[in-house]
Amino acid sequence: MQLTKKKELAAKVLKVGKNRIVFSAEREDEIKEAITRQDILDLHNLGAIKIKDVAGRKKNVKRKHRRKTGSVRKKVKKRKQDYVKLTRKLRKAAKELLFQKKIDKEKYRRIRMMIKGRKFRSNRHLNESLEEL
Repeated sequence: MQLTKKKELAAKVLKVGKNRIVFSAEREDEIKEAITRQDILDLHNLGAIKIKDVAGRKKNVKRKHRRKTGSVRKKVKKRKQDYVKLTRKLRKAAKELLFQKKIDKEKYRRIRMMIKGRKFRSNRHLNESLEEL
């Protein structure tokens, strides 16, 4: 007697694969009469329908992540951070002066090079030095 439809129903109800469902031979008559999902659940609780253990190899233990060269983050030095902040401020100020026509392109280039060489301590120092330039 084939019970494939009953096996499919049991697999759906018990949320396992069809190949894991096993019917007991002694209670085959009860299994044939089972129509509803509740009937299948009752038969499973009584032991007429059993579930096989999962076949195959077990899951391997997950390895801990190793820190590789690509993921190493270096801390940016404070001195460099200060340099970057000051340089960005001064370059923005120099560009603003160029747009306001307070300096020409040649002077702007010279100021950019001086900013790169860390000649100016602050925005105020830059403005004071403009008069001397």
